[in-house]
Amino acid sequence: MRVTTHRVFERQVKKLLKKLRVQMWDRLALLEMDEFNPLLNNHKLGPPYETYSSINITGDYRLVYKFLESDRYYLRAVGTHHQLYKT
Repeated sequence: MRVTTHRVFERQVKKLLKKLRVQMWDRLALLEMDEFNPLLNNHKLGPPYETYSSINITGDYRLVYKFLESDRYYLRAVGTHHQLYKT
């Protein structure tokens, strides 16, 4: 898996606890193997992330990403549901 990251994503990852960072990379590996795995709850997003999708990292933490090509992903944001969507 090859990833490109947004600068906001990079800042957000630095603030995550190590346990959450490890779980995030585990979920990304799972996404690459099986994008429809029920653990991921993979789904398309609306505004402000219309062209992106989201997967679950934990019950409240989400990863916003875009599939670019074959094995390449663009990682846009990571955080709690509230931090990302203001709801």
